[in-house]
Amino acid sequence: MVTQVKKLFRFQKVVALSGVMYFLLVMCPLIDAVEKFPSKPVRIVVGFSPGGPVDNISRILSKRLSERLGQPFIVENKPGASSMIASQFVANAEPDGHTLLMVASTHAINPSLYKNISFDATKDFSAITFVAENAFVLVVPKDLKVNSLADLLALAKSQITPLNYASAGVGGLPHLAAELFKIEAGIDANHIPYKGASPASVDLLAGHVTFMINNMQSALPYIKDGRLKALAVTSSERLKVLPNVPTFKELGYKGLQISGWYGLLGPEGMPSNVIKQLNGQIAQILQEKDIISQIRADGAEVKVGSPKEFSDRINSDIVKWSEVVKRADLKGQ
Repeated sequence: MVTQVKKLFRFQKVVALSGVMYFLLVMCPLIDAVEKFPSKPVRIVVGFSPGGPVDNISRILSKRLSERLGQPFIVENKPGASSMIASQFVANAEPDGHTLLMVASTHAINPSLYKNISFDATKDFSAITFVAENAFVLVVPKDLKVNSLADLLALAKSQITPLNYASAGVGGLPHLAAELFKIEAGIDANHIPYKGASPASVDLLAGHVTFMINNMQSALPYIKDGRLKALAVTSSERLKVLPNVPTFKELGYKGLQISGWYGLLGPEGMPSNVIKQLNGQIAQILQEKDIISQIRADGAEVKVGSPKEFSDRINSDIVKWSEVVKRADLKGQ
């Protein structure tokens, strides 16, 4: 009887060890594949042309990710349709983490401006992390006899015909900020959209339009050389680069506390461990002094946060900007 019991125990041990070996043989390659992300080059898709702030920040980040993770991170520009071509491309990509999307605040505005979008701005994507945020500045030409926001409002209200203001295009955050400014200040002004901040700035410098709410990257060089005057910034506190320029909040326009953001998304269904890895790596990169300096040179500040915090911000901005779009009766072009 004792011998039979011993044989039974030996048999059970062999079966158990066989099970463990089978598990290791089958599961280890899968576990190894997951742990070895990235296993091939990673594309960071950008829905804007080269040279703008979204593209620049993507390239700053991709260089360091390549160095840290041992695979190339390649920026791929797919401009057009208010960045929606790029968004659609990534929404349809394999959700393995090797195709990512760098987005700006436009991502949360598009659902309100455009009908029949073929993707959902939240459900079809995996939020990974914030990367940076930026404020905007209201500027006027140096020769305009306006030296404060109060002066600009007085000029607007004294005109028989509305003033003209420029933007880098319909539906961008500077455009919506200007529309919100019109609503809060009780003035009228004609929107003149351009194909980018550069041509809009050229016409502003020439005095063909009266004012513009612009991103810091485009506006700062002209402010510093005296060709544009800065009247107010949309940040909650005064900016270090423009310490003498008041915030809209200081001037009584609390609704004009607006910051744009840049962040990284992937296709819906990305593995949680890959999201965690990318979030952690980027958070560490954004603590490096040279990275902070490079991002500040583009008129932005680094911003870190969890995937949930980034997802929550996208959702809240979709609600916020949909209300502005309705109040201003805006339509995408």
